Amino acid sequence: MKAIIYTDGGSRGNPGEAGIGVLIQDSEGNILKEISQYIGKQTNNVAEYKALSRGLEAAIDMGLKDVTCFLDSELVVKQIKGEYRVKNEGLIPLYNMIIPLIKKFEAFEISHIRRENNKHADKLANEAMDNR
Repeated sequence: MKAIIYTDGGSRGNPGEAGIGVLIQDSEGNILKEISQYIGKQTNNVAEYKALSRGLEAAIDMGLKDVTCFLDSELVVKQIKGEYRVKNEGLIPLYNMIIPLIKKFEAFEISHIRRENNKHADKLANEAMDNR
């Protein structure tokens, strides 16, 4: 089954109180899983990476083999695609954790989307920060 994963990480302050949101849907748009999780004090970029990691882990646990990920973080998308180097020392371990997860899928795609097209994952991230 092909799945679509929307992820978002947010931080109130940078660093500040942070949360992640993950929405996993099937190809028809049916919701398979939602994740809203508070992750403590983090930077926005760390939250974006942790959201992607959590989404990929959930997809693996669900037995999904073909995923397309949509993020509104252009930095994370370009780093995962190899278009940008990961220079920030705090992001390198997160990047190194995600690459082996990606290799567990038969098919993997990642794309940047505009923030207004990622409202559901953004809502889940904000709920995590609100309900910490």
